[in-house]
Formats: sequence, structure tokens, C-alpha cells
Amino acid sequence: MKRALLFGLIVVAVAAFFALDLDRYFTLDALKAGQAEFAAAYAARPLTVIGVFFLVYVAITALSLPGAAVLTLAAGAFFGLATGTVVASFASSIGATLAFLVSRFLLHDWVQRRFGERLAAVNQGMARDGAFYLFALRLVPLFPFFVINLLMGLTPIRTRTFYWVSQLGMLAGTGVYVNAGTRLADVDSLAGLFSPALLASFALLGVFPLIAKKIVAVIRARRVYARWQKPRHFDRNLVVIGAGSAGLVTAYVAAAVKAKVTLIEGHRMGGDCLNVGCVPSKALIRSARFLKHAREAATLGIARATVDYDFSEVMARVQRVIRTVEPHDSAARYTGLGVEVIAGQARITSPWRVEVNGQTLTTRAIVIATGAQPQVPALPGLDQVRHYTSDSIWDLSARPERLLVLGGGPIGCELAQAFARLDCNVTLVTRAGLMGKEDPDAADAVEAALAADGVTIRKNTEPLRCEVSDGMQHLVVRRDGAEETLAFDALLLALGRAPRTRGFGLEELGIPLTRARTVETNAWLQTLYPNIYACGDVAGPYQFTHTAGHQGWYAAVNALFGGVRRFKVDYSVIPWVTFTDPEVARVGLSETEAQAQGIAHEVTRYELKDLDRAIVDEAAAGYVKVLTVPGKDRILGVCIVGAHAGELLAEFVLAMRHRIGLNRILGTLHAYPTWAEANKYAAGAWKRAHAPQRLLAWAARYHAWQRR
Repeated sequence: MKRALLFGLIVVAVAAFFALDLDRYFTLDALKAGQAEFAAAYAARPLTVIGVFFLVYVAITALSLPGAAVLTLAAGAFFGLATGTVVASFASSIGATLAFLVSRFLLHDWVQRRFGERLAAVNQGMARDGAFYLFALRLVPLFPFFVINLLMGLTPIRTRTFYWVSQLGMLAGTGVYVNAGTRLADVDSLAGLFSPALLASFALLGVFPLIAKKIVAVIRARRVYARWQKPRHFDRNLVVIGAGSAGLVTAYVAAAVKAKVTLIEGHRMGGDCLNVGCVPSKALIRSARFLKHAREAATLGIARATVDYDFSEVMARVQRVIRTVEPHDSAARYTGLGVEVIAGQARITSPWRVEVNGQTLTTRAIVIATGAQPQVPALPGLDQVRHYTSDSIWDLSARPERLLVLGGGPIGCELAQAFARLDCNVTLVTRAGLMGKEDPDAADAVEAALAADGVTIRKNTEPLRCEVSDGMQHLVVRRDGAEETLAFDALLLALGRAPRTRGFGLEELGIPLTRARTVETNAWLQTLYPNIYACGDVAGPYQFTHTAGHQGWYAAVNALFGGVRRFKVDYSVIPWVTFTDPEVARVGLSETEAQAQGIAHEVTRYELKDLDRAIVDEAAAGYVKVLTVPGKDRILGVCIVGAHAGELLAEFVLAMRHRIGLNRILGTLHAYPTWAEANKYAAGAWKRAHAPQRLLAWAARYHAWQRR
């Protein structure tokens, strides 16, 4: 109501201005004709005239009405250069700020809700460098000031900043007009006040702050490099440290554009994902899931299905799968692509030098892609018990009868369920709840599934120490204020992964780390040294194989072509999947995040129990949950819980990446009967909730008339 009232008052004021033909008083001819009369009034009552003039000027500027330029001339003609400049300068700045505030009050929230995603880069730039941009615009008279006022109100620039920058930035142009007004008889037109040379001078003055900022950046960069001696020439264009997903993509892109690139790996090609992460865990989950399906054969009408298996053979299959995938990430393959691959421990000794195996490599740019490693808690007695991490659990050949899993995140939940299906007695201990980054309904679904598979879950439980008594291993925990002892044969530590930053020379170079212990980088993945980049798990903010590869492209392109053009990493649409059964797949905002951040949203939910293919497959559980902008079909986030959730998510990732709304998903033909139909039905549920009820009522009347 307040917005509507203000908008109505402005419309009435503007309409009255033109309806009463008041604009005729704000022309150059009217100013010259009334100069003598106004001068007499000013001589008789100077303060009153200045006050009225000031208020009129503020009103004209605040309402974005034509006449501000003529009033500035009038300030010079009536009050002289000094007084006229002061009056016009403050009046124009205050009026501009009022126009800015009106724009912000009326339009800012609506524009940000509708176009916020597209304006994200603009908002970030204005929050960081808004004063520079505004100052540059104010100094160039080619840009209409009233347009600047209104547009700036839509950005996150602060009101105080807008005012003082406008006051300062408009001063030069105001001075030109006021000075011309002191010689009003010589002014034939407003356009003639600025010569091309004067406009060029203002333009140069306007961009000077931005140029100065670049110069400061160059000076700072030189200071960073001051204590290092730069080689006269370089052996390589790029050295990449780490051959995981991020490093492999970086090296691949560099070789593809014919750069001379060296890839250094101190352990195994393929990094964590191939050797100890995604590949082995999904291989184990596949075997465990088969056992689950065999035991539930009766649901498919099969009276009895007997499965004999050997735990060691299951683990041997995991290693076979790794060996099968290995050639994709092998040194031989990348050598064939044109990458020099060196096995050894790399150490950065200067911004342009890397040592490996006693050899010093000189390079124009370096990319740090050293990945992460399991976090091992400082738990008393841990070294006395049989414990594993997500890296070493694959060394198991004999099944532990009692497996204790410490950690309720994706790794802990996936492996707890898999080992439970492989007939281990699994207990999962977590300080809080399960799946803390997911919505409560998704976490509850995973918890119920783990419990159904026989996993004992102990939430809100704090591990205290490990003990060995009479040959028995125990974990002592505290729950509800009381200590409790949990026996185990093997302890799996699944407490997340820590960036691998030590031993590569980062400390000696002074490259800072973040609070999360990742290498500190800017939006272009540059570290303290502009030619040294970091990507993947060691840089964060995500620890996913696909985001590591995503960053690898940016690291390669920016490292090789940053002097010509560089690219900020796009994190706008990041999907992830937890491969429990049911799977949990997500992209964009979760419902919990939207509520915490105060983001307006609608929730549409489609239950998989109604999906024909899910019923056929005896997997009719779970849901598709879509968050949208209120009243719009634009997708803010999606969470899918159920079988094949990771595969179903891809359509929504594509839709969000290319701004495709639910209406277009609904209008896309999906094959029947497939799991992908769930996405169409979720879009249909949204459509039904937004059906045009008035139009449907008229349609009902029309059809009733047709039946007469």
C-alpha cells in the first residue's frame, strides 16, 4: 500500500507538471526572459529566493523532470559562480539521492526477485566497486543523470556512498553549467556548453579511478614478486601439481590448446576419486545393492533366491573396477595427449619454479590441484585400535563382524549401509544428526533406510576415546551426559576430508589459507601470486569430483590466457548426489537454506509412489521436491529422494543452467514408462497449483452453454 501510494503521488505530480504546462518555465528562453525580474527579487530577499530555488531544484531532480540543466544555468546567472555552484551542487545531489531512494523503495525488491540471478555479477561488482563506477558515470555528461539515479537504486550500493560520490562526481559538470550561466547572454543552446575536447577530458577523468585501481593492482602484484627472481625464459607454459580430477582437466585443456604442460603426481594417477573415493565406493554399493534385491526377491514374485558370496571376492571386484577405469586417467593416455607426466613429489620454490625428483622446472604459471585427505580426529587411544579411513577401508579382505562408523555425512551413510548389506553388524555414531546439509525430510528418509538395513544409529553422541580391554576394542562415547562403551572389530573414520596443503612449498611462499584450511583464491582461482592458481578440493568451496573438473577448466584458461581474457568461476548451478538407497540428489537452494536466508519461495512436491515405473520396479518411495519463485515457474532448487535420483536430477540441472522453467519441462515429451516422467509430473503438480481459476470458471460456463 505504501508503494502504491507513493507511486500514485509521483504520477499525479508528473502529470500535473505537464498538464499545467509548467515545463515552459524551465527552458533557456524563459530563463533569459525572466532574468531581470528574478535578479530584482534576489536583491530584495536573497535568502528566501535561494531557499525557494533550492527546493524547486530538489523537486525537479527528485521527480526526474526536465529542467535541471536550465536551473543550473540559472544558479550561475542569478547567484554568481561561487554561490551558484554551492546551491546547485547540493540541490542536485540531494534531489538525485531522493530519486535514488524512490527507485529503491518502489522497484529494487521486485527487480532483484525477478532478475536477481542474472544480476548476481552486477550486484557483486557494485557491492565491491560501486563507488568507482558511479564516480565514472557522474563525470561524463553524456549519461543522463536522472537515468543514473534510477538505475543505481536497483543496485546494492549504499545510500551514503551514492550521496557523497554524486556530490563529488557532479561537481565538475555543475561548475561548467554554473560558469556558463554567469554569461547567460552568450549561451545559445545547452548542447553547445560542452565541446568534444571537454567531453573527452571528462571521460578520461571518469575512467581515471578505474585505471588507478588497475595500476594499484599491478603495483601490489610487483610487491608480491619483489623478493623473487623471475627467469629470463621458461621451459613450460604450465605446471600442474596433482593428477586428480582438477589436475587432469587442467592438463588436458592446456595440452588441447597446444601449451607445453607438465603434470606432476606424487602418488597415483586419477587421484582420490578413482583410487579411494567415487569409483571403489560405488562398486561396493553396487554389490551390496544386488544382495539387497536378492533378499527381497519375493516382492518380484520369486519365491526364493539364494545368493552365495565371499566378502573377499566382493572387495577384489572393487579393485578390478578400479583397474578397469585406470586407463582413462593413466600417464600413458595423458602422454599421448601431449602432457608431460612426472611421478614425484612436487615442491614450489618460487612463483615460477617447481622442484621434482631433484629437477627444477621453470614455468609461466602453476596450478595447485593437490586434493584432500581424510580427517583423522585426535582421539585418545586411536593408534591402539584397528581403524580405517575412506582411503584405507579398501584394503579389507576379511569382513569385520562389528563395524563402527564415525561420522553421519554422505561418506559415513553410504559405507554404513553398504557394509550392513554385506552382513556386517554396523553402528553409526555422529555428534549431531545424519546428512546435515540436506533438508530434514531427506535426512529422515536416509535414516529410516539405514535402520531398515540393520544399521544402529546413535545421534547426538560424542566420541571420547578408544580403549583395548582383554583383547576387545571399544569406543567410549558420551550420550545424554552419560558415558557408554561400544565394542567393535573395525573402526571407520568418515569425518570428512581436509585440503592437502602441506609439503608443497606453500608455507615458504606465504600463500594464505582460509578458515576452512583451503588455499585462498579469488574469483579467478588466483592465489596471492597472480600466476599461481588452485582448484579442486584444495581450493574448495565444494569437494565434488565434478566441481573439481569444472574448476580445472577455469584454472587452465585463466593461467594460459588471463592476460587477454579471464573468467570467473561459475558456481551458480552445482548438483550433488549421496548414493545411499534411497539416493539423495540436490541442486540449487534447499528448502532449509531458502528459509534461513529469507528467500521467498514455493514448494512443489511429487510423490514417487504415484509413478508407474516406480511401482513396476518395486521402488515406489521417495519424492521430487522443487522450489520456485512465488507465482513463477523459475526453478530455485530441487531435491530428489528415491531410486535413480542422481539420474533424474540431470534434467533439472540443465533447466536451471539455461533458465528453463517448469512449463517447458511439462511441455517436453517424456517416454513412458520411465523414471524421468517424475520430473514432468512434478512440473504438472506446479501447473495445477497455478491453474487460472477465473479462466477455468469461464470455460465451465462456455461448455455448459454448449450443452444446451
